[in-house]
Amino acid sequence: MKLVVGLGNPGAGYAQTRHNVGWLVVDELARRAGATWRKEGKDAEVAEVRLGPAPGEKVLLVKPQTFMNASGKAVVPLLSFYKLDPAALLVVQDDLDSPFGLLKFRMGGRHGGQNGVRDIIRLLGHDGFPRLKIGINRPPSGWAVSDWVLSKWQAEEAATVAELVRLGANAVEVWAVAGLSEAQGQFNGTDLRPKPPAPPAAAPEPTGPAHTEGRAETQEEG
Repeated sequence: MKLVVGLGNPGAGYAQTRHNVGWLVVDELARRAGATWRKEGKDAEVAEVRLGPAPGEKVLLVKPQTFMNASGKAVVPLLSFYKLDPAALLVVQDDLDSPFGLLKFRMGGRHGGQNGVRDIIRLLGHDGFPRLKIGINRPPSGWAVSDWVLSKWQAEEAATVAELVRLGANAVEVWAVAGLSEAQGQFNGTDLRPKPPAPPAAAPEPTGPAHTEGRAETQEEG
């Protein structure tokens, strides 16, 4: 059994904010499996799914109900209750330090200012668990980080968000079935940022008799 935690904040007002992209991914996985969410104690909602070819890998999807800064309070007791090693935990998170449109797996490392990850590390006592990071960009000039992560996606971002969520759900399935290395190999190159237009092709060198004659005249004049 594995545990996949989508980080976010509970409540309809937070549903489409940048900080809740982890929730969007686990919601997509539950939707694909036809699973329903249920309360697990007072700190989490969970949905049990099977990922991969039948009979599939048993995975417990988790949405902490503690608000972001206390995410560890929902996650760590579940690891203990199901007697799971931290390597069986995948945290799906928003990432300020990655450009919007990037998706990547990482094993361990510091929290990078993501307060949900920070709290899981604090209560777990180490950072030895994998994460799936979804880039949301640093805030624009004049924005506080707290306001940025709690801001809603803009209309022009909707298509990219939908594709990131779809690919994020695919990536979780590969991680659950084939492991972290395979998932990294398949998805760490994901970059949905618009590509700059290709530079125009250079004009071909003039050829033919007219060009040859012109060069001859110039030489004669010199």
